[in-house]
Amino acid sequence: MGKKRGQKYEQIIDAAVKVIAENGYHHSQVSKIAKEAGVADGTIYLYFKNKEDILISLFEEKMGSFVDAISEKLNEESSVEKKLLILIEMHFMQLEMDHDLAIVTQLELRQSNISIRNKVNEVLKGYLGLVDSVLKEGVEKGIFEENLDLRIARQLIFGAIDEVVTNWVMKDHRYDLAPLAETVHRMLLKGLSKN
Repeated sequence: MGKKRGQKYEQIIDAAVKVIAENGYHHSQVSKIAKEAGVADGTIYLYFKNKEDILISLFEEKMGSFVDAISEKLNEESSVEKKLLILIEMHFMQLEMDHDLAIVTQLELRQSNISIRNKVNEVLKGYLGLVDSVLKEGVEKGIFEENLDLRIARQLIFGAIDEVVTNWVMKDHRYDLAPLAETVHRMLLKGLSKN
């Protein structure tokens, strides 16, 4: 059975991002999320089983639409090098535009219990699949090393992007994130390229 969708569902998801970013996951009571969303506490349980379900759902929702948007952009581009840049730029821009979401994804989702972490990893598979597709295409076109270890290359790309965003969040967004995409792209490309 799929989740109910609709305006209230979206309101609750957006409220959860804001409340969790401000208070931390453990101090974000369902009642605070309900109040921020402008709904009765009981309404939340029509859409979500519990607070953990809200956290996972918000990540699924935000990551799902993010993956769709990146996928669309990648399909419009033929250059592998440019595809890698698009991936990095869009990741940075998405989180720079939504500071609360950046706090939730970079800090709150990581402090959680093992069951939440496992579910987050499941959701991340779609995003990591996009990284894999760019890497495979780069190998096929002879741009990247033919014996490239895809798993390690994926971890390095995701790890580099993720660490730059986490550092930005930890520094209270004191500088612009999106302009760093060029530098990260250049460094990653050098490491992946054949010559």
